[in-house]
Amino acid sequence: MYFFIINEKKTIYVVIWHTLHVILSHNFINRKFMRILHLSDTHNRHHQLVNMSEADLIVHSGDISFAGSEDEAIDFIRWFSALPYKYKVFIAGNHDNCLHGANIDGLPENCFYLCDSSIMIDGLKFYGVPMFMEDAISGNYDESIQKIPDDTDILITHQPPYGVLDNSANIHYGDHNLLQTVLDIRPRYHLFGHIHNVYGVEKGKNTIFSNASLVDEQYRLLNKPFLFDI
Repeated sequence: MYFFIINEKKTIYVVIWHTLHVILSHNFINRKFMRILHLSDTHNRHHQLVNMSEADLIVHSGDISFAGSEDEAIDFIRWFSALPYKYKVFIAGNHDNCLHGANIDGLPENCFYLCDSSIMIDGLKFYGVPMFMEDAISGNYDESIQKIPDDTDILITHQPPYGVLDNSANIHYGDHNLLQTVLDIRPRYHLFGHIHNVYGVEKGKNTIFSNASLVDEQYRLLNKPFLFDI
């Protein structure tokens, strides 16, 4: 199996060796809900993650890399694609600038890169919005937020909404427009990261918010992914 990242400069081909994983265990048979494992901000430390919880689907909400290099992105995608989960979904964060304007082709059929796009999985609509500094400067990021569909069940962004798990050193790093959009469309879950020292889960009136940043402010891998049953 091959995947390649295409951007304006070059095309990169990478071989992924797949092994067959048995996804269903006795605990998963006849279960009437979807179990989602959420992580974010691994910053090229993904190989240190071991014994992660069983789930139907794993979501990574950006900052897969540290320096934003293509080598880091390729290494993450190879690792992520081979994880023994039935479905895998990821987006890009502000560190992952090598993915800005890029297309990723040839991923396994159960692995999805969302870039202002959606995927329906078992009746749930997942929508992903990446965070690139180029888009924030140009205004494209605001336009992307405005285009989030009203029927989104699981919203995946890198940046938090303003005032929700976004405070560091008494500064809110969340986005006002994103907060208003979430209040308007009321997704069941909003999964994000970006602010390392406010790892946690907060339950709103209509939405459960998750900041699953796994590294702290010194980029030490200290936290664990969150598990949700939907």
